[in-house]
Amino acid sequence: VAAELLHIQARRQSKPGFAFELDQSLYMQFASGFAYEETLDQANAIEATLYDMQQAKPMDRLVCGDVGFGKTEVAMRAAFVAVQNGKQVAVLVPTTLLAQQHYESFKDRFADWPVRIEVLSRFGSNKTHLKNIEDLANGKVDIVVGTHKLLQENVQFKDLGLM
Repeated sequence: VAAELLHIQARRQSKPGFAFELDQSLYMQFASGFAYEETLDQANAIEATLYDMQQAKPMDRLVCGDVGFGKTEVAMRAAFVAVQNGKQVAVLVPTTLLAQQHYESFKDRFADWPVRIEVLSRFGSNKTHLKNIEDLANGKVDIVVGTHKLLQENVQFKDLGLM
């Protein structure tokens, strides 16, 4: 099993990825909207994530931490860079309640930016979900927050760059 996992990882790393460009001026403007002071661990996670995103290989990063320690801000900074590069972002969460909370957090954090954010979960009408799925496929949605609904066969992205 270990040898197979290593082989899969080696194949994955040998494939080219997308090297995101970081516009320092725009990024600093977005980062300055963070209402709190970054912790050292949070700053390190942000720096490492942005470094990985600028490499021409697939990023494979998991950010772990307790509730309230800034994981969402790390995701928002990465999402900002992805959207500035014309890529779509999917934020996969385990529960409907968390999907709604993250949707609201992303909407608030990106309020001053021309970024369309939607949510896919069991909340909301079927008509709204179908419209959001259509808009994802057409590239009209920049960031989508969702539960396992994001993994359904009918959910397609025009240019997914970060999950």
